Amino acid sequence: MSLEIRSYIESDEKAVAVLWRRAFPDSPPWNVPEEDIRRKLSVQRELFLVAMRGSELLGTAMGGYDGHRGWVYYVVVSPEHRRQGIGKALMRRVEKSLAELGCPKLNLQVRASNAQAVSFYKRLGYEVEERISMSKRLESAEHLP
Repeated sequence: MSLEIRSYIESDEKAVAVLWRRAFPDSPPWNVPEEDIRRKLSVQRELFLVAMRGSELLGTAMGGYDGHRGWVYYVVVSPEHRRQGIGKALMRRVEKSLAELGCPKLNLQVRASNAQAVSFYKRLGYEVEERISMSKRLESAEHLP
């Protein structure tokens, strides 16, 4: 059976949430898969991709473009299906979709301790850039001044 990469549909939610929890067991408590899925579906849902073989969900990738840079998140392949080209196929599809939107550069973040992911992205032509990643947790809009 061949690999199909398609946009996420609502019936994928349970399998995606299970995969993400399995792949990221040490995620911070605010990274709730169902909430991340819901938020993504409200913005550029066509850039939320799943890799399928028949009815089995094998991987995901979530892209975004803000008019300046593209980003990719949640690139995950189930452990038993890694090293079969699925992650590469997902990334190439995200890259193509973003390029079609006019995106000039794609960024991503990898935990410094995840040498396997760094190696994967380097094989796809990504480079480590000297940057400091910063973030701030935002309260809901009604609590902001």
